[in-house]
Amino acid sequence: MPPPIPVELRQHDPSWAENARREAARLTAAIGEVIVAVHHVGSTAFPGIRAKPILDLMPVVFSHPQFANFRSTLEGLGYAWWGEYGLPGRRYCTLDDPLTGSRCVQLHCYEQGSPEIARHLAFRDYLVAHPDLAREYEIEKCRCQKLHPLDSHAYADCKSGWIRQAEADALSAAGFVRLGDKRYVRRNAKGQFKESDDVGRSLAADRRQKAKAVAKPGQGDKGDRRPA
Repeated sequence: MPPPIPVELRQHDPSWAENARREAARLTAAIGEVIVAVHHVGSTAFPGIRAKPILDLMPVVFSHPQFANFRSTLEGLGYAWWGEYGLPGRRYCTLDDPLTGSRCVQLHCYEQGSPEIARHLAFRDYLVAHPDLAREYEIEKCRCQKLHPLDSHAYADCKSGWIRQAEADALSAAGFVRLGDKRYVRRNAKGQFKESDDVGRSLAADRRQKAKAVAKPGQGDKGDRRPA
């Protein structure tokens, strides 16, 4: 288990999005045969709010056994492997700066079809689409940072209640209904409920469609843009 680290909140840095794309490309180049997609999630994906300067990436993989076969490759890229780390169905990996020891990247890896994919992407997209709510989240983050400036674990626990409520609202807004065993169903174009077997692709398609509607001439498709 990685030890807690001090909680540093910085003003939003526009370079975070590009750094996330670069790291996703580095991962894909190394272990692309097991990766379905890599999503930028967490607070560094929300424009305009303070965040820890740590990129949260969510690789979606075909299967965890296949992914585990690439553990040595990930470690060769500088990542530490922590297993589920308290969240069933997840594989958690961290990357620290070799010179400073500061945390740079956290990977939250899930198998294709995991309901956690819907939860993370819905939360991200909801806050991106609602800047006022994102600012409320920033206020909650700052409150928890003041309470737990030296303990990232306690900081995460402090804001978890706010996140759970926002996630529920985000999933509802995206048309998902949560079942008792943590699966989600969503209405399709015909108004029928469908299991969330590929929610990541479904939400990404929504974002591309919305981007096409709002992109200005010459901009093209904006496309894709918890742990936070």
